[in-house]
Amino acid sequence: MPTTLAPAKRWTIKKIDKEAEARLREQLPTINPAFCTLLASRGIHNFEDAKAFFRPQISELHDPFLMRGMKEAVQRITEAIEWHERIMVYGDYDVDGTTAVSVVFSFLKEQYPEGDIAFYIPHRYREGYGLSKTGVDEAKEKGYTLLITLDCGIKSFALVDYARKLGIDVIICDHHLPDEQLPPAFAILNPKQPLCGYPYKELCGCGIGLKLIQAIAQKRNLPDESWEQYLDLVATSIAADIVPIDGENRILAFYGIKKVNENPSLSIKTLIGVSGIRRSLQVSDLVFVIGPRVNAAGRMDDARKAVELFIEKDPEKSLLLAEALHADNFDRKEVDRSITEEALALLQREEALGGMQKKSTVLYQPHWHKGVVGIVASRLIDHYYRPTIVLTQSNGKVTGSARSVSGFNIYEAINECKDLLENYGGHFFAAGMTMLPERVEDFIERFEEVVARRIAPELLTPEILIDAEINFSDIKPAFFNIQQQFEPFGPANLRPVFLTRFVSDYRGWSKVVKENHLRVVLQQPLRGVMEGIGFGLAHLYPLLERGPVDIVYTIDENEFNGQTKLQLKLLDVRAAV
Repeated sequence: MPTTLAPAKRWTIKKIDKEAEARLREQLPTINPAFCTLLASRGIHNFEDAKAFFRPQISELHDPFLMRGMKEAVQRITEAIEWHERIMVYGDYDVDGTTAVSVVFSFLKEQYPEGDIAFYIPHRYREGYGLSKTGVDEAKEKGYTLLITLDCGIKSFALVDYARKLGIDVIICDHHLPDEQLPPAFAILNPKQPLCGYPYKELCGCGIGLKLIQAIAQKRNLPDESWEQYLDLVATSIAADIVPIDGENRILAFYGIKKVNENPSLSIKTLIGVSGIRRSLQVSDLVFVIGPRVNAAGRMDDARKAVELFIEKDPEKSLLLAEALHADNFDRKEVDRSITEEALALLQREEALGGMQKKSTVLYQPHWHKGVVGIVASRLIDHYYRPTIVLTQSNGKVTGSARSVSGFNIYEAINECKDLLENYGGHFFAAGMTMLPERVEDFIERFEEVVARRIAPELLTPEILIDAEINFSDIKPAFFNIQQQFEPFGPANLRPVFLTRFVSDYRGWSKVVKENHLRVVLQQPLRGVMEGIGFGLAHLYPLLERGPVDIVYTIDENEFNGQTKLQLKLLDVRAAV
């Protein structure tokens, strides 16, 4: 694969509430002061907040009936069960959509075993994202009178109105930002809709599905196990959909990960088996191991396979489905690698011609695989750090995925180009769009103009947010054990990043390994020696040769030959100041 040096990074020490930090130091005198800094940066102000953070409780989940539309949704589903109506559960083809459909479908099947309940996942290439006319028509043709959408529907005004005119009631469960005009659904569950007083706004689609079945369970006086059994799927969705892991999401993720490791559902257990993991899983494993295998079904073939796996109760059939997803993921990685190589070659050619002064990247090749263009866009940002869109052609239309850099709202930038688009949607950091082939050149030019006008220059340099400055003498097993109690890590609660100043190569033991990586043994005067690894940081080795450096890093465990010890995972190295 063509290589480019990773862009230089800017270091920013997080700003925190100093009063909260001082209060925490007073109330938590036995822990390292650095953790009081970490807690304050996460909005924790006192001992009680810290206790709730470190010991999440299921009982602290909000009453689902606080969500606008919940009473109406539960009443309509209850009536559908009582009147033996046919119910279709409809969801998007990604991890969030397929887990959400699986949770609601499985719960309703248990409560309505004699009923006709179906699930529907739109085909990525034939139907595209969200509620589709094909799906609504199938519901009508087969006599379904209640349609529950999950992780989609909030922007589908015309199609919800179409369904209503066909005699189908629609309940929308979605977490995306609504337009000013809401669809004419029977009920809408979305904490981001106007006048919704639900206290937590950042649930994923599967999380909203869980709140729906939690409400039904309350209404029917069912035991909590009736909905808690799906927490491992909810945690998978929270991880893969990159929603903040704070508030209610932290509670759901905490207990979901616990279930993954102690008592996983058959589907998760089987996926863990085919992936080859032989240890306890963390959120990062759900993001990088489980999530891609689930997503691969919709990227390479048909996402129905993912739902079929999640609802399957037979171990042999479950294994066959998990192996199919594993094979899809292998194919996805090959396609992803090939397109990324081609895209980087195009950018390097543009760079050689002096055309790399742009503030955005937009690449278009009609033969690229639609299922991986979003992944490729993310990989390009690792090399050329700027808002990026990768376009391809499908069914005579140009379609693409956008990914942004930290701090830049790519959805708003695309919105300024909407007159050139047939369709678009997304959020701050990621979006998708469709346009006619003859509009591509105009779109590339307009998008660059918008980004160049809107983006602050510093946002084109990757930022490392530093939680706290510590010394090597702080890094002990007890310190690491407290750090691990901050899990589950994710957006709004990332793995802590530390800064240590004035360290040097110890006895010349640091070296470059496998051409691209940096294996270090570093000494801080009078504070100790630490080993570490810097993936892709081989180009920084000359700094170590020249003298003292400052480093930013995370702390992790390294297992080798049956021994476990703490190590640094370097993020960046600078000459000491």
